[in-house]
Amino acid sequence: MKKSEKISSQREDRGPLGETKVAKFERIAQRRVTELVAKIRLISNLSDRRNYDFTDEHVRQIFDALDSEIRACKGKFRSGDASAPVVFSFKR
Repeated sequence: MKKSEKISSQREDRGPLGETKVAKFERIAQRRVTELVAKIRLISNLSDRRNYDFTDEHVRQIFDALDSEIRACKGKFRSGDASAPVVFSFKR
């Protein structure tokens, strides 16, 4: 079987509800990415100095955690490896 035939047949695979795997991926990805963007915007609300006090170190730790998770997520799409869940907390 040629690679193009394999990809074509994978796109036609259907789950138990008759939805193709591609359609299911797109439906779920759209919802999850939309929710994630909304959560990121909530994090950006923390930048309001009228309501919050924080240090540059706090900001660095937040973005280090986010960057690390984005890199891990990209890696999963490349290799399919799963990793352990991470709970964020500030390091003292």
